[in-house]
Amino acid sequence: MTTRQYEQRLRADTAEVTRRRILDAVYRRLREAPTEAVSIERVAAMAGVSRSTIYLVFGSRAGLFDALGDDLRRRGGFDRTVGSTDRPDARESLRESIRASVPVFASHREVLRVLYSMAQLDPEAVGGAIQRMGEARAAGIAHHTDRLAEQNALRTGVTAAEAANLLWAVTGFEFFDQLYTGRALPSDQVADLMIAAAERLVLP
Repeated sequence: MTTRQYEQRLRADTAEVTRRRILDAVYRRLREAPTEAVSIERVAAMAGVSRSTIYLVFGSRAGLFDALGDDLRRRGGFDRTVGSTDRPDARESLRESIRASVPVFASHREVLRVLYSMAQLDPEAVGGAIQRMGEARAAGIAHHTDRLAEQNALRTGVTAAEAANLLWAVTGFEFFDQLYTGRALPSDQVADLMIAAAERLVLP
């Protein structure tokens, strides 16, 4: 490796460390003060960087939350919960996908709760992140309903489109949180209930 290549690699590593510190500071801030607006100044202080550095790295406040949403999907495993359990039986694949999503929701419950709430109050800041998470989930649901339809595994009279709408309602974070937080149920019982709801709505 030449001196120039080494310096470029060092700069890239330093930039990634800075980026990671800033994102970790946002996570901490959301957990510590879920009812307060996320201040760029406060995040900068927690990350040990200047306010201008955050704008340099992420471009804007919305860009920061977009990056947080992308990071949350990767770290939490959201991208792996759908499509990673493609068993030959589409029904079993759906069950395993739902069960795999519950510990992810539970692990990041505090941050997700704040982000979903903020999306209603401050859509310009976090709306894009939540929208992309929703698009990824919708694609996963469509994948499952298409496979169920191909295997004639849907309840009589329920179309793939209707099944997708029903599964959207009972497999998402809001439904999970009603049981996990609202009813104070353990995650394994929440998973069982989410699977039961999905099956009773769309399967014979």
